[in-house]
Amino acid sequence: MEIDKILSDGRSIWGEQKLTLSEIIVRLGVVYGDICRYERNAPKDVPMHTKEELMKEFGNLITSAIRWCDDLGLDPEECIGKALEAQKRFLPSQE
Repeated sequence: MEIDKILSDGRSIWGEQKLTLSEIIVRLGVVYGDICRYERNAPKDVPMHTKEELMKEFGNLITSAIRWCDDLGLDPEECIGKALEAQKRFLPSQE
């Protein structure tokens, strides 16, 4: 799926309102917390811990991050490119 399509679909769901960085941080905390709760695996949460649930949460993280980049006036593709460049630099030289 293309980034533009993900952004368009997200806007059709959530509308055109742009979130501030503070609002994004709160929502990011919710998704992160859901993933943490999955890993904690408390007895009360075990019935909800399926592969599909984990996939949904990572999908929420990905699709929301694309929308949040746009909310802040950042190009999601450029953000992804910068992240990949930084990750490559993180690895020790293979020489």
